[in-house]
Amino acid sequence: MQPNRLGNYFEDFEEGEIISHSLSKTIYESDNNLFSLLTMNYHPLHTNSHYSKNEIYGKPIVVGTLVFSLVVGITVLDISGKAIANLEYKNVKHLNPVFTNDTIYAKTKILSKEESKSKNDRGIITVETIAYNQNNLEVLSFTRLILIKKRNYDE
Repeated sequence: MQPNRLGNYFEDFEEGEIISHSLSKTIYESDNNLFSLLTMNYHPLHTNSHYSKNEIYGKPIVVGTLVFSLVVGITVLDISGKAIANLEYKNVKHLNPVFTNDTIYAKTKILSKEESKSKNDRGIITVETIAYNQNNLEVLSFTRLILIKKRNYDE
């Protein structure tokens, strides 16, 4: 048995590689309510079934930033576990609504990798992550730049 490792080193990533993350999560009503309260997002579209019944989807939708945070978390073991820093998130797109009891999955494509110009023990990878629900419907996508350790980082 091998111990679980957290993340990959810069050398482990290959441009064009697609990683299907093994973690997934069903979003429960309690998750959505707690996140809404924690982030002070009191919009009734997220927390009020009666209000939402008369809106476009007919039921509350999960807060988009909860879905984004969850998907980033799903990717940590494979993508950013050895990160020095997340440098940038961009092109965040909410492609379809997420409802309570949806189960979220994610896959990530390695778009590019670049050696650091200032330090030889690290590099930058650019990835695109796409999240989808239990019906294989894409619900979120974003691009992220991550500063990743090389194997010689601790030397």
